Amino acid sequence: MSRILPATPQDQRVSAIFQEIEGAFGRVPALFKTYAHHPPLLQANWNKVKAVMMEGSLSRKLKETIAVLVSRDNSCSYCVASHRGALRAIGVTEEELATIEEDPDKADFSGKEKALINFARKANLEPLGIPDEEFATLRDTGATDAEIVEALGVMELFTAFNKFLDSLEVDIDF
Repeated sequence: MSRILPATPQDQRVSAIFQEIEGAFGRVPALFKTYAHHPPLLQANWNKVKAVMMEGSLSRKLKETIAVLVSRDNSCSYCVASHRGALRAIGVTEEELATIEEDPDKADFSGKEKALINFARKANLEPLGIPDEEFATLRDTGATDAEIVEALGVMELFTAFNKFLDSLEVDIDF
């Protein structure tokens, strides 16, 4: 049971943000309803979701995969369930999803995408254990600095969401 119940919109600002979220997802997930207790944080995190997940040069499939794997590495059931659903919604089959979760190196990604997935996961688990050579390896796959930062932005976003959701034990609502 969630430690803090989701909020209902109390002002125009929250209602407008909820409308935008519903337009994007078809509903307002409990994550955002919980952030609504502090509207500036709701606004900031919604803006970050739009910037990280809906803009940039990396594919939605790659970003959702990073979200699932980082969240799984962090044991966040809410984000794993949510972003597995997002992968399904963009056409990823159950078989491909199983491959992504079992061994992303065998999934249908380019060498650059696989390197970015592995890098984001390593940055999540041991950020101070990344040697300089790993950046050279990423660049050898064709990854640009902007793509490296974008992949790390997905990792950063979900690491924060994982901690927030798990601390509050927000109920999975989908």
